[in-house]
Amino acid sequence: MKILIINGPNLNMLGRREPEIYGDTTFEQYLASLRTELGDMMTIDHFQSNIEGELIDALQRADGHYDAVLLNGGGYTHTSVALRDAVAAIATPVIEIHISQPAAREEFRHVSLLAAVCKGSISGFGLASYRLGALAVFSGNTPK
Repeated sequence: MKILIINGPNLNMLGRREPEIYGDTTFEQYLASLRTELGDMMTIDHFQSNIEGELIDALQRADGHYDAVLLNGGGYTHTSVALRDAVAAIATPVIEIHISQPAAREEFRHVSLLAAVCKGSISGFGLASYRLGALAVFSGNTPK
């Protein structure tokens, strides 16, 4: 099984950015441990960009080449119709991931433009949200 994690804007700052919300572990550190833990079950690739169009390109490239995409759109979750349309346009299932719980944060974060076109959403479990998303895909517990 092959999974692609796509991280949007500012997620390259994990470990330094608002550690009280996002923790003090970098994504690279977390990804290494996730690959070690799940490596027998799946291959996990990663792409990060702060640029909306690059995230869209990554989703389009992933279509048909991965069993699933775990997408943390960052702030674009709440603003990007183009990112939403890209998710809707591909056949590869996309799981929306958030480290924090958007519904418990500022009101502008309560609306996800992505949720309606994703197969599921996982949020609020810190970096473990990625692990939960990967395990959901592996176990087949994601709707088609």
